[in-house]
Amino acid sequence: MAGALDGLRVLDLSRVLAGPSCTQLLGDLGAEIIKIENPRTGGDDTRSWGPPYVADGDGQPSDLSTYFMSANRNKLSVSADLKSVEGRDLIHALAATSDVLIENFKPGGLTKYALDYDAVSKEHPHLVYVSISGFGHTGPNSGLPGYDIMAQGYGGLMSLTGAPDGEPTKAGMAIADIMAGMYAAVGTLAALRHREKTGKGQHVDVSLVDAQMAWLYNEGVSYLNTGEVPIRRGNGHANIVPYQVFETSDGHVIIAIGNDSQFAHFAEFLGRSELASDPRFDTNPKRLENRDALLAILRGLISEHTVADVVAGCGARNVPAGPVNTLDQVYASDQAEARNMVVEMPSPVAPGQTVKLLGNPLKMSATPPTYRRPPPSFGQDTDTVLRRFRSDPD
Repeated sequence: MAGALDGLRVLDLSRVLAGPSCTQLLGDLGAEIIKIENPRTGGDDTRSWGPPYVADGDGQPSDLSTYFMSANRNKLSVSADLKSVEGRDLIHALAATSDVLIENFKPGGLTKYALDYDAVSKEHPHLVYVSISGFGHTGPNSGLPGYDIMAQGYGGLMSLTGAPDGEPTKAGMAIADIMAGMYAAVGTLAALRHREKTGKGQHVDVSLVDAQMAWLYNEGVSYLNTGEVPIRRGNGHANIVPYQVFETSDGHVIIAIGNDSQFAHFAEFLGRSELASDPRFDTNPKRLENRDALLAILRGLISEHTVADVVAGCGARNVPAGPVNTLDQVYASDQAEARNMVVEMPSPVAPGQTVKLLGNPLKMSATPPTYRRPPPSFGQDTDTVLRRFRSDPD
């Protein structure tokens, strides 16, 4: 079955996570991704971000760390040194037949190779050129390097995350990288749509920090319109109470009350229906105002129940409640199985064995994502690509 982006060719000069997550998403949707890797460094930095590594046929660690595998399926790996004339010539040969070029060098880093947007667009005006960087190609910080934790800090997320009396905390995943990659994928598709109408490519400039600032959403807009700097609330919500994690007799459970009716049903489950008519708690604004008093009551009541009791009791009353799963529980769940969120592919380094990867969350009735190529070993497709895109048959 052809993918939605079947026939699209993407020249991928990115590494680590933000760029590779973007190109993997495009690859899952059918695009051909040609990943350029530096032979002087052994390829993408994340190949060495282990253990764990996938074992080769002899049981030895390969150049496939599980970190690298998480963002590099559906790609061809080509070894090319941008410092060499041959390497740069190859990039231009590939760019001539590609639709998109994606890179995440520091702004100006490709200028010395004449592979920056201005230089490339003169030779290949059809090309959509996507740049992902820490701070973007403009502004006083454009020359600074970008790392996920720095973006989470600079962009405000860490000021909102963590216990109220604890230290600012980053998210458990490199969310600034991943979200920048998603914005870049959307920008890529929008630029391709523009090219369909005009025949011209353009520069898509995405930064980790911009992406981080943009997806603060309600907290960001609340600050901009009130001038009140939000505080860390742990697992609590800025605008809804109760909406957080509670400790039960055998673990933790999430309660997510979205309206007054749900709160009344929750109070009924706890055997304290009167809480719903208490003038301190009968509306969400009042529960916000009296957050500490309400939480003190709820913590005592919920601690007398098990996680299963709370989930079942709330579920019977249409009150949102759920467990805090560990990853073994997540990927073994019937929900993960039903939604194909774990995929198995042939190991590229150990014949007859397989590797497990995360499934694509997009479910499309006509052009679903496909898993055509496992994450590649470094440079494994260089010869194949050279034969295809150079006149030299050898």
